Parts: sequence; C-alpha cells; structure tokens
Amino acid sequence: MDEKKENPEKDNGLHLKRIARIRNDFPTKFGIPRQSGLVAELVAKIVFEPEYRRKEALEGLEGYSHIWLIWEFSESIRENWSATVRPPRLGGNVRRGVFATRSPFRPNALGLSCVELAAISQEPGEGTVLWVRGADLMDGTPVYDIKPYLPFTDARPRARAGFAGEVEGYHLDVDFPQSLQAAFSHEQVQALIKLLAADPRPAYQKDPDRIYGMPFAGKDIRFRVSDGCLTVQEIREL
Repeated sequence: MDEKKENPEKDNGLHLKRIARIRNDFPTKFGIPRQSGLVAELVAKIVFEPEYRRKEALEGLEGYSHIWLIWEFSESIRENWSATVRPPRLGGNVRRGVFATRSPFRPNALGLSCVELAAISQEPGEGTVLWVRGADLMDGTPVYDIKPYLPFTDARPRARAGFAGEVEGYHLDVDFPQSLQAAFSHEQVQALIKLLAADPRPAYQKDPDRIYGMPFAGKDIRFRVSDGCLTVQEIREL
C-alpha cells in the first residue's frame, strides 16, 4: 500500500485561540520578573474572553494551588528568528542556543509560566476571573491555555538547570525612602523591593549616572544604580 504523501502546501499548523488576557500593574515589559514565581507578592487577574466565560470550564480548578499558563510574547513577535540569543542571566554578552533559553525571541513566541492560584471570583462585566500570584507577564498579554500544576509529576527536584543554574544571580541593595513608599500599598511595596533588587535594567545598560524609569501601578518609578545600590529618587504619576 502506498504511503500517504504529505502535501507541502497544506498548512498543518495549530490555530491558537486566545482564551483570556492577564491584567496587572505592568504596562510595559520593563521591570517584569524574568521568571514566574520570583516575586510572589505580585498579584494579577486572568480575565476570560466572552466566549470562554463559562463557570463549568473551571469546575474543579479551585482544588489546585498552582496552574500553568501558556501565553504569547505579544510584544516580541518577529518575522525572522535567530538560532542563538543573549540571555540576561549571562549578562547579555554571551550567546546560547534559543532552545536552551527562555528568550521571548523564538520561532513561535509562546511563553510558559507556573503561577499560584490565589482565588477564583465573580466580577461585574468580567464573569469568572482567576487571581494569581507570581506572574511574569505584561498587562494585556494573551493567554492561550490554562492547565493545573501537578506536583507529583511536574516537580523534578533533581533536575539540572544548565547554565542558568551555574550562574549565580546577584541582587542590589535597595534604598526606597518611606516617603515615596506611601504611593503604593504594602503588598506593592514588598513586590517592588524584590523587583528592584533583581536589577530591572537591561543587561547591557550599567551607567551609574543614568536615571531609569519603571512604569508600575500607574506610577513611574525613577531610580539610579551606583556601587551595587539602587536608589529610588522620585515617583511620578503616569
């Protein structure tokens, strides 16, 4: 029997449907944690598209503490892709294979994040929404799927972390004056301190005289970094 020949002109690609968007305090990519779970104080909500606002689709999800989000690097889509990228973990100066990294610049701009499921609620005009902690997504990011995290199969304590585990991450000291903290809630301040300590600057920018701005929760956080210390100098309204 002749084998069925694949038609090269036939599109066998998967058509993804956006089921939801995430809503949080990050209007831009700047300052977002480089991995999920690093800043548990960050709270976000997942708002489903009208077609998928069906309570029965979430039946049983309340029994899980964590979920997987499959989403799109919507601000990093490019027509062409590169086989190598420069991971921030390596200072942005060393290249590694794209499939050995979690870079947003991929053949398919899909991201994968494990977040804590904090609550499920009914919101006016939004239907059933999911409240999550520790997300590393920008406000408005499209979500394509949600799956429960299963600790008995998803957790691998003995797994090797490759070069990401070999490079020791550094943290900055953070000087965040109390008078400026008043612009945020207590939980937002705790999240901001962790975000700033992780050094939100691009890996290739280390100018000690430069004033940086990080949009967060409707405010522009102005700071500078010198001698291993990040100093918040001003909070502006956006």
